[in-house]
Amino acid sequence: MSEARTGEHAAGAEGDLDEMPTDFERALCVVAHPDDMEFSAAAAVAAWTKDGKSVSYLLLTRGEAGIAGMPPAEAARVREAEQRRSAEIVGVREVEFLDHPDGVLEYGTALRRDIAGAIRRHRPELVVGFNCRETTYSGRWNSPDHRVAGRALLDAVGDAGNEWIFPDAGAPWGGVRHVAMAGSPQPTHAVDVSGTVDLAVASLEAHAAYLKPLFGEGPVDVRTPLSGLFGGIGQRFGGRPALSFELVRP
Repeated sequence: MSEARTGEHAAGAEGDLDEMPTDFERALCVVAHPDDMEFSAAAAVAAWTKDGKSVSYLLLTRGEAGIAGMPPAEAARVREAEQRRSAEIVGVREVEFLDHPDGVLEYGTALRRDIAGAIRRHRPELVVGFNCRETTYSGRWNSPDHRVAGRALLDAVGDAGNEWIFPDAGAPWGGVRHVAMAGSPQPTHAVDVSGTVDLAVASLEAHAAYLKPLFGEGPVDVRTPLSGLFGGIGQRFGGRPALSFELVRP
């Protein structure tokens, strides 16, 4: 969250970013917490759904440890409701929560199995995750939940296509053609979001209870940092407001 709040943009390696592939009809976005998609990729999701593509969200936790002063059980209810409203704004109708523990997400076969099962249910051609590298694009140490979630996702894509791995988690699905990691410090591709900025802003504003303690007193301004993010990335994408992704071969 703090990355977008600073207004810094994902610099990564020098050079122009390639256009993200569009040869998919279904996408599944898998992230650790409510708000991860809104700070990293919701503007691209809105562009995809406007183009008629089906996008679903899979949240590994309910973000119950994310609001200071709010008991976890209450925070989980609040954040789930905010995430569902936020997703609807950008055209996402299906939002699933797995109930792994927020803040202490553990890499292992249980997490891989749950994600692989979701991939088999949704049968996406595009899978979207969040930066799982050790550092963020501003050089800060990355969240342990983000590192675990992204790496488990990358492994689960392969698991989902193997009939002998997690055979009780649904019929195999080996149709994932693209895996894209949002918020990566090493982006390779980008999506033009010039037509979805307002939707991205509204989707992030839907996380009102989460944002308020982070921004302190006064109005919460998410448009300025998001616009800075889109504009900074756009400098490597023909000057168009854009969101970047690191494309990983599945």
